[in-house]
Amino acid sequence: MLDVKRLRILREVALRGSFSAAAEELYLSQSAVSQHVATLEREVGMTLLERTPSGPKLTHAGEILVAHADAVLCRLEEAERELAAIAGLEGGRVRLVSFPTASATLVTRAVSAFRARHPGVELQLGEAEPEDSVPALKRGEFDLALTYDYPINPEDPDRDIERVLLLEEEIQVALPPGHRLARRKSVKLEDLADDDWLTGVCRGSCRDHVELLCRRAGFEPRISFESDDAQVLQGLVSAGVGVALLPELALTGRHPDLETRPLAGSDPPRRRVWATVRAEGSRAPATDAMIKVLSEVTEHFRAGELQAVA
Repeated sequence: MLDVKRLRILREVALRGSFSAAAEELYLSQSAVSQHVATLEREVGMTLLERTPSGPKLTHAGEILVAHADAVLCRLEEAERELAAIAGLEGGRVRLVSFPTASATLVTRAVSAFRARHPGVELQLGEAEPEDSVPALKRGEFDLALTYDYPINPEDPDRDIERVLLLEEEIQVALPPGHRLARRKSVKLEDLADDDWLTGVCRGSCRDHVELLCRRAGFEPRISFESDDAQVLQGLVSAGVGVALLPELALTGRHPDLETRPLAGSDPPRRRVWATVRAEGSRAPATDAMIKVLSEVTEHFRAGELQAVA
């Protein structure tokens, strides 16, 4: 492998026409420049410079090598400029994956704010539940994932990822209009044992959480319909098909006929929303900038200033 530093020195000698001028340009001694050129010649096994009374001249081999050196050094300079742009948030890329209810609320506002601040950074968006997005994140397919878990059933520690807490949201019972429990200020879960239930489709953390809560309340939920679309679940509950447990993000842009009540008890269930990244190495500045924007958008959501995109 040819040494890039020696290629740069050879190019400077050819460009400046003398070892002394190249040494001055590179802040090296003349003897150091001569030694580097001699070492490069030994590495390639050919003479690269003819030492003439009028100064060093490139041989044919030297001309070929300097031509390649120009291309190599040009690419390295481009790489330095691109890295500087990324560090200054004038370039780079953020690949973000999110679960649907966050995509329709937090992410849409975060993307708008991020693009306004950092128009030179490329954004790529994907959508997946945590059981799919976290493995994809660890494989390097994304830079940042919005994920969630539940304090009652937290995710096991994973040394390969780091998480930044964005939001703890309350989970409420969604009831049809005129439901027998709709007049109560709060609802005991066990009082819904005879109702039909609506949940997510995937056997993932959301549906598992509903089943775990119901079992702890002493019954197995009778699931009559499944959908991963929060608006579909709201519509079905409003139509009297059944009841559901929905977090606050899923209730943004709520159906006008939907009744919601908190669950009774001193420690009602909640859902935690995380900004999740790979643990190894340092994060790109653009990823940290997106986490900052997401945190700001979450504060607006907590203040009731955020609505879902229709």
